[in-house]
Amino acid sequence: MTLPLFSLRRAGLCAVLAVQVLTLELLSPQQANAGVIERACRQSDRSAASPSLCRCIQKVANIQLTSSDRKTVSKWFGDPHQAQVVRQSSNHRDEQLWERYKLFGDSAAKTCG
Repeated sequence: MTLPLFSLRRAGLCAVLAVQVLTLELLSPQQANAGVIERACRQSDRSAASPSLCRCIQKVANIQLTSSDRKTVSKWFGDPHQAQVVRQSSNHRDEQLWERYKLFGDSAAKTCG
């Protein structure tokens, strides 16, 4: 049985992609699967930011925050002043984000603390 040329090309491309994915997983299995909160937590200069704590915080964030919230909050690890800007804002969306963030923080402290 002979396979059409496009099937062989597709099979070759799939093999190349599989090798690339496997290589990424072997080189950095934790970082490859880490969410934005977990990566920001790990990259922070806080001594308590262990890999297991950062993973736990990410899991809580996945449940309680939207992907947009997680992206915004992850930036606060590197620039905490931005959290204060949101906290003190009179913008309705910022107020809602801050309320979700406080609930997330309380849950993360209880779950991961």
